Formats: sequence, structure tokens, C-alpha cells
Amino acid sequence: MSVFKGRRGRYFLLIAMLLLSVTVLSGCSSSATVTHDINDLKNGSFWQRNVVLYFAEALETFARWFNGEYVLAVLVMVIIVRTLILPLTMKQVRSSRAMQAIQPELQKIQKKYKDQPEKIQQETMKLFQENKVNPMAGCLPLLVQMPIFIALYNSIYYNPHLREHDFLWLQLGKPDHYFILPAIAALTTFLQTKMMTKMNPAQAQGPMQFMMMIYPVLIFVMSYNFPAALPLYWVFSNVYTIIQNYFLYRNNNAPQVAVAGAGSTAGGSGAAKNGGSVKNSGNAKNSGNAKNGSAKNNGNGTSGKKPKEGKKSK
Repeated sequence: MSVFKGRRGRYFLLIAMLLLSVTVLSGCSSSATVTHDINDLKNGSFWQRNVVLYFAEALETFARWFNGEYVLAVLVMVIIVRTLILPLTMKQVRSSRAMQAIQPELQKIQKKYKDQPEKIQQETMKLFQENKVNPMAGCLPLLVQMPIFIALYNSIYYNPHLREHDFLWLQLGKPDHYFILPAIAALTTFLQTKMMTKMNPAQAQGPMQFMMMIYPVLIFVMSYNFPAALPLYWVFSNVYTIIQNYFLYRNNNAPQVAVAGAGSTAGGSGAAKNGGSVKNSGNAKNSGNAKNGSAKNNGNGTSGKKPKEGKKSK
């Protein structure tokens, strides 16, 4: 039961982080609209001078590569950021596969200590340590991306060219009140989450099902209220994640993870080892007996033939 509480706590933590980001971004918007040029960031706060300024200049540089197409600049930003955090994503995948592999052991612990929640917690943590499973590994990519996302939000308001840039029916500095982009952002978020639950059935339980319902709704609401450049970032990031997960999890049907039972790692491997030794020694013994037996039979056969021959010769 404690395992599910831990997972539920992790997903609620992610939701809390999203809500916190909404609060922070909403608070930033009123002051961000006061300045109208990237150079104003040089005289701003520590956050503006050392973080937002570099993101704003990076977006401006990427846009110049594509003749002022800021949508492609946002796409390049997504590719760079997601590629940089790929090692964290790989760590998340390994932890996820290990978590999937130890599910039978977790169920045994819950069944064995069903009336002892503290014991369940202890044995579960022990199992995690023995198998090098980090339940919070899935949060690392999101934690890294949150400051980037907030910096991107701020950089939109400090770049008049980006704010006024048009793409199809969108103006990147204004929300899409036609519901099209928010719907696409919510849909790609749902597909990404659904894909994760199919490729990792161990996580497709109560808390994850709740996340599958609430997370796309949050993304839709935020996309409807934020400048269109941010939902575009989400859509590009979700598509990147879907493609990435396809390649990372496509061989997930047979995860090659050695599972160590909680408190019985050495004993389990030793038993298997000893079992093999006993089996081999047993075979050797049987082989020896068969050999001795055959030798004995051969001896009897030989001694039996000699008297016959002797009798015949008489």
C-alpha cells in the first residue's frame, strides 16, 4: 500500500509543480510586459540578466537562421534542450524498467506484510536499493525543464519581434482562443502519457490513470491562457518525447533486468547456485553408479561365461 502512496505522492508533486509554474508565470506577466526590448534585460534582476537574457538571445539567433521564423526557433530550442537532458531520460528509462521487473517482489512484500505498513515501507526501500531503482527518476527531466520553460515564458515578453510574429492563425505573443492549439497540446500530452503506460504496464495503475485524465486538462487550461509560443513548445516537446520513447521502449517486452529479492539476494542466488551444484553432483553420482553397475554387470557376465566355457570344454 505504501508503494502506491509513494507513487501517488510523486504524481501529485508533479501536479503541484505545474500549478506552481502557473502561479509564477502569471506573476511574471504583469512586470514582463513593461519592457519591450531584449537589451532591457541587461539592467534587470539576477534572473533576467543571467537566465532570461540568454534564452531570449538564443531564440533571436535561431530565428535569424530561418529568416525570422520564430516557430522554427522554438523547435530548435526544444531539440537542443531535450537532447541535453537525454542522459536523465535514459536514467529514467532504466529505473522504469527495473521498477517493472520488481513488481512481483513488491506484490509479495505487500501480501506478506499487509498489516504492517512500516515493514512494507522498509522492505520496499530495501528492494529499491538492491535493484538500484529510484522512484523519483521520472521527475528529473521535468524538474530540469521547469526553469527553461519559465525563462522561455519571460523571453517572449522581452522580444517584440517574437510577440508580434504570425504563424498560420496564431500570433505567438497572444493566446489561441480558437481552442485549436490548446486541443493539440492536450492531445499530444494524452498520447504521450498513454504510450508510457502501454510500454510500462507496471505504472499503468491508479495514480497513473488519474494523471492521464488530469494532466491533459491542465495543459489545455494553461495553453488557453498562455501566449501561443508556449503551447507550441509543449507540442514540439511532446512529439519529441513520443518519437524518443518509441525507440527507447520498443524492446521493452523482454526487459533484461536482474531482480534481487528484498533481503534474499544472496540467499536466492546461493540457492540457485547450490541447486545447480546438487543437480550436477547428483548426475555425477548417478553416472558413477551407472558406471560401477555396468562394470559389475560386465564382471558378472564375464565370470558367468567362463564356467560355461569350462563346463563345455569338459
